Amino acid sequence: MSPSVVEGVLVVDKPAGPTSHDVVARVRGLFSTRRVGHAGTLDPPATGVLLVGLGRATRLMRFLQSLEKVYAATVVFGTSTTTQDATGEVVERRPCTFTEETLRAEVRRFVGDIEQVPPMVSAVKVGGEPLHRAARRGEVVDRPPRRIRIHDLTIESYDPAAQTADIRVRCSSGTYVRTLASDLGDRLGCGAHLAALRRLAIGSFPVSEATTLGALESMERAERQQAVLPMAAALRDFPSVTVEGRSLEGVRNGRPIDAPAAAPEGPAGPEGLAAPEGLAAAAGAVAVLDPAGELIAVYEPWTEGGEAGDPPGRLRPAAVLAAATEAVAPSR
Repeated sequence: MSPSVVEGVLVVDKPAGPTSHDVVARVRGLFSTRRVGHAGTLDPPATGVLLVGLGRATRLMRFLQSLEKVYAATVVFGTSTTTQDATGEVVERRPCTFTEETLRAEVRRFVGDIEQVPPMVSAVKVGGEPLHRAARRGEVVDRPPRRIRIHDLTIESYDPAAQTADIRVRCSSGTYVRTLASDLGDRLGCGAHLAALRRLAIGSFPVSEATTLGALESMERAERQQAVLPMAAALRDFPSVTVEGRSLEGVRNGRPIDAPAAAPEGPAGPEGLAAPEGLAAAAGAVAVLDPAGELIAVYEPWTEGGEAGDPPGRLRPAAVLAAATEAVAPSR
């Protein structure tokens, strides 16, 4: 990394209150750089892992977005809200008559591939417009269900007097945990909403590796830069291939390359929860490195519908990373 350019990925422990975009704005100010983006939006009340890309690493966010997530959440049964969480208005209260045994049995029904209707208060677009905009106008839009995968869903604790449960979820990208809580409440016949949510991990990036905004603000410039993961390390959940010589020049010019003979398994996730096949299999992306171990591109397999003569077993560029040229103002 050039002394004048800060680029890579920050693992941030987002606090409750600010939006994910607010976190991006604060990181932009701390590093005095315009190019900042994030992967995996967290609602304002939610806390935990938020991956923030700086400089050229903003182009990696869509790949990191595909990684599975791990959450800890608190569900309140018997009360449904307009937003499926504690920020919304109460729309219905119903008595809870289920037993803990019934709760645990219903939870098991959600594990696997399921369909989930995204909530109205979300960034999902229907007809080109984010649902949350229609929700602010008081509209309810028909939205098709989306297929997601729940790898694990466990009850960590249950309080029958308060009718609350602490749950742990390992799920695919695109899963709404508040919708999961609401659907679980409907299956139990009493409704439910999400009272608290904390993201424990994205792929193999656990919250124990994350840095708080307060800690970043208290650091000196050099220490703050050391908290930024290099781009190659940021793609550690993906298989990689090293190229050199003519192949290296070909990658820099966006030419296709041969796929690795055997893609290595990704690392186990936090506390062994993330299965290797869940890390990068969905995206199919491959990190392409130069002999020094620097990330120079991200490639993907050829897909159907490409140009005539697309070669099988080859990879084509999804993101070729040009040399960093952005000048950075002095850090405050």
